[in-house]
Amino acid sequence: MWIVGAGPGAPDLLTLRAARLIEQAEVLVWTDSLVNPQIAALAPQACERIRTSTLTLEQVMAVLIERAQAGKRVVRLHDGDPCLYGALAEQVCRLADADLEVEVVPGLSAYQAAASLLKQELTIPGVVQTIVLSRAGGRTGMPERESLARLAALQASLCLYLSARHVEEVQAELLQHYPADTPVAIGYRLSWPDQWLAVVPLEQMAAVSRERELIRTTLYVVSPALAAAGTTRSRLYSASHHHLFRGGA
Repeated sequence: MWIVGAGPGAPDLLTLRAARLIEQAEVLVWTDSLVNPQIAALAPQACERIRTSTLTLEQVMAVLIERAQAGKRVVRLHDGDPCLYGALAEQVCRLADADLEVEVVPGLSAYQAAASLLKQELTIPGVVQTIVLSRAGGRTGMPERESLARLAALQASLCLYLSARHVEEVQAELLQHYPADTPVAIGYRLSWPDQWLAVVPLEQMAAVSRERELIRTTLYVVSPALAAAGTTRSRLYSASHHHLFRGGA
């Protein structure tokens, strides 16, 4: 069976491998609350489609194991990339306990979609060279070593998932480490027909989120790189930079 990333939403942002597996699926177990229905519609007409928005992980696993042991081509379809906040570890372990082989197929993540839509690089030479993917603590909590304060202290390109419900606390914490005018890209349902994306100063992050009534499927990209586009250039492509394939000036 296969655990497949559906990407941020648009069907044409699927990887070729993901699209091929969906088109060949006999059973599609999909996250209908987060995955674009147009992607699920790529499965064959005879494919059994099982929605997971009302199921517990135990119920999902029971379906996956039963159908796979029956010899069906089972595709578990996740939003974004299964390796990010997708309960992947639990699923792979339980499938292994059932002696089932599984292949994980990556998907484009929302932070990549946001940067592409903004036509922005998140790693600008001399400004920021690190991207951090994280989230607010919420009900799940966070290890102390990964607290938002510690991550924000890096002043890297900080991409926050699953954080819109806690945006006031997040903004207050970030303002302890980033300047108030640091650009924040706020993205909602990126690459969907109803997507919304805007760049605002950090000090307006919470107010804009509440004005838009954003509570889910929202990504925040906090980065000084969003204010530095065009101000610096990479040494790699400089005429004066010598490397294996090109002599320096």
